[in-house]
Amino acid sequence: MKVAVQQEDLQLLAKTLQEQLLVEVSTAEVFEVKCAVNKDGLMILTQHASDVIVDAQLIFAVIEEVLQSIAPRKEQRVQCFLRVVGEQLPYAKCLLTLKQMGIWGDGGDEEAISSYSSSSSSSSPSSSLTYTQSIDEIDEEEVFDPFADVPNLSASKRAFQVKPILLGAALLGIVVLGGGAYFLTRPCVMSECQEIQNAEQLKTKSPQLMRRAKSEKELVAVQQRLAAASTALNIIPSWSPRYQVSEELKASLSGRSEKINQVVKALQTGALATEKVQTPAHSLEELQARQHLWRQVIAPLEAINSSSELYGLAQGKLLNYRVHLHAVNQQIFTEEKWLKKLTAAKAVALSAENRQATAKSLNDWQKVQSTWLVVINALNTIPETSAGYEEAQKLLVDYKPKLVVVRDRATKEQLAVKTYQQAVSTANQAKVYQQQNQWQAAAIYWDQALQAAKKVSQDSLYYTQAQSLIEPYSAALKQAQEKLQVVSSLQQTRTDLDKTCTNGIRICTFSIDNTGILVRLTPEYDQIRQNNSANPYSENSDTAVDVTNHLQILREALAVIGENANLSLFLYDSKGQVIYTRTLGG
Repeated sequence: MKVAVQQEDLQLLAKTLQEQLLVEVSTAEVFEVKCAVNKDGLMILTQHASDVIVDAQLIFAVIEEVLQSIAPRKEQRVQCFLRVVGEQLPYAKCLLTLKQMGIWGDGGDEEAISSYSSSSSSSSPSSSLTYTQSIDEIDEEEVFDPFADVPNLSASKRAFQVKPILLGAALLGIVVLGGGAYFLTRPCVMSECQEIQNAEQLKTKSPQLMRRAKSEKELVAVQQRLAAASTALNIIPSWSPRYQVSEELKASLSGRSEKINQVVKALQTGALATEKVQTPAHSLEELQARQHLWRQVIAPLEAINSSSELYGLAQGKLLNYRVHLHAVNQQIFTEEKWLKKLTAAKAVALSAENRQATAKSLNDWQKVQSTWLVVINALNTIPETSAGYEEAQKLLVDYKPKLVVVRDRATKEQLAVKTYQQAVSTANQAKVYQQQNQWQAAAIYWDQALQAAKKVSQDSLYYTQAQSLIEPYSAALKQAQEKLQVVSSLQQTRTDLDKTCTNGIRICTFSIDNTGILVRLTPEYDQIRQNNSANPYSENSDTAVDVTNHLQILREALAVIGENANLSLFLYDSKGQVIYTRTLGG
């Protein structure tokens, strides 16, 4: 296995150097490059035909440039030889010492330093590269041909081009091989590979470990083991025959680690979301953020296939997470409802203010009052748990006084309308009584109508209309009162006349019209008066005197009644003959 690895990598390096020489040395048409390894390190032989003129310094410089592109893990010695095809001994030799580069070491940016030495100080072109062209000056122990068993590799400018990726690998491999046993004894090159064994065991065991995990902590423990096993595989060099297996194992372990990582992240996010819901949200945006957080938790867990080792754990967590998400969804639905109510209340309040500014009737003010009531009632329903509660309370402080003002104005307008309508209705009734000559009732109703009109508030919409009623109602009341006074006087006159005309017998009858009081003696009284006149000296002479005196008294009484009533008085006998007359001013 060691020989096979060496030969494959040595041939690849030889091809690489051949190609590079053909590119850099334009005078050369054919070069043969051979590589070999001995106890002292890597050896490189470049051969050419005898008729080819070669610049040895340029050849060694090209080889140096190729080898400098490689940074070994420790200092390496490389011997380079130039030889004519068919000759046993080289005619020039170069010794390179490749020192460790920072990229291979534990830190430090040292540059690769190549030093060249020669076995003699023969003349050559001015360069840092020195070499010898004298065969005699080559060490005896180098007479043997270490390249005898190395296959010939002839190349021309039409030869295949080595891929860059293979070049890098080959150079690294060859320099490693040049280091001898150090490179072949690197981890997992020739010896057993414990890292791969551990990785394979964990690859087999990890599904069961993943299935058994019941918490984030247990999953993280499995993930750490996978990461450790994957990291351990990084020490396997690319020239190791187990390198490809290690890369496949790393990919497998990394894939499982990533699956675990997704679940761990979901569980961590779930823990964060659970912590957040312990305190009440203060805004709809905060609730929506929690909703988004729960969805971030649930989505990766729902994506886990039922055949996955993590399916059981995911399903166990999902039930609780979905309950939380449902609760947040309900909170958002409720909060959106309250916020919509708050927004609607503000819009209705604006409508109420606009109506209030243009109200011109009781109906308008009642509508404004109803609108403010709708606003106040809506804001009162918003609970303390809502994010809109604080704003609703501030609006209530502003809106409630406005409702009081509107309510008072609506009440005032309603009272004004009622009073105005009462005034009109009472006046109509007064007119009816007036038409019926019921002056007392008419006067009472006209007075009530007038007082009602005066009660209409000055700042009400009906004030002007009510004021227009006062003058006609006052005139009607005065007229009614005058009529009532006349009627009352006539009534007293009638009462007095009735009493005067009755004295045991009906003495007279009376009537009152526009001309005055008309009094007519009754036939019975006239008969008594005539009998007394015909027999003045009868034994009933006292009666005659009484009758005569009574008639005089009657005339005087009637005169007083007429004077009190301010009416003319006309006294007739039963036959219509005037007995007594009293006119106004007479």
